Amino acid sequence: MAKEQPDHLTGTEARAGTTPHMARVALFGGLGLVIIIFAIIVLAAG
Repeated sequence: MAKEQPDHLTGTEARAGTTPHMARVALFGGLGLVIIIFAIIVLAAG
């Protein structure tokens, strides 16, 4: 009986798809919000 799957899979084959770039959006969005909030706090205190 022949093997149907190869012994070694690439990362994409093991995940059975691609990864969306939602983590990148969340990280940059959060960083932007922190910068805006920090600027508001600094301007309000000064």
